[in-house]
Amino acid sequence: MTLSVIMPVYNASKFLSQAIDSVLSQSYKDFEMIAVDDCSTDNSFEILCEYAKKDNRVKVYKNESNRGVSYTRNFAVEKACGEYIALIDSDDMWASDKLEKQLELLEKRNADLCYTGSAFIDTESKISDFVFEVPVRVDYKTLLKQNVISCSSVVIKKSLLLKFPMAHDDMHEDFAVWLSVLKDGHKACGINEPLLIYRVDKNSKSGNKFKSMKMTYKVYKYVGINFFARLYYLANYTIRGIKKYSSI
Repeated sequence: MTLSVIMPVYNASKFLSQAIDSVLSQSYKDFEMIAVDDCSTDNSFEILCEYAKKDNRVKVYKNESNRGVSYTRNFAVEKACGEYIALIDSDDMWASDKLEKQLELLEKRNADLCYTGSAFIDTESKISDFVFEVPVRVDYKTLLKQNVISCSSVVIKKSLLLKFPMAHDDMHEDFAVWLSVLKDGHKACGINEPLLIYRVDKNSKSGNKFKSMKMTYKVYKYVGINFFARLYYLANYTIRGIKKYSSI
């Protein structure tokens, strides 16, 4: 199997069906979807099981205890059969041709990671006019200034997620992975189209700007950036982040 889609799930019943439907309706059909419930207290697990009954591509697991998103993603990666992993959160959605376009570009560019631009939708399902555009290429030093790689837009080689597993939910765990991958010399390519529809929640860790700054600082420390360089990159990251989210 070429591709595995992984989705961590926790108390996601409000938007979960929309997220899953956007995966199962992809023009590229040859994938498995691994959904891992992190001990939800709502009916998320029951929703997942219903999808698994209807579509044999859907495989459902449940953590024995609440472990957080990093552990849950890593667990799903270990269960995955695909050479490539596509990541999606349980409240986001994809355009129907997202996977097809990314797999074509990965082969054409001989790249290890592919990301896309984003459209935005809020918790009331209102779509923003703003579209987040991305560069067709990004390197390690450029990514330090702004994380243009949205987690739910990524298709990446499984071997890299095994080599650089996600860690520490008190930081932007996905950003740390992308930086580690690029620092290790691997190639990333982008599609400047809003193939991801990102759900904006003002109460999330990325929605709280002060909390997000602290988590970004921890990422820089995690990947080995020295103190003064951390401050420089954090200033760049904050200014760019304010411009981005003020447009949504």
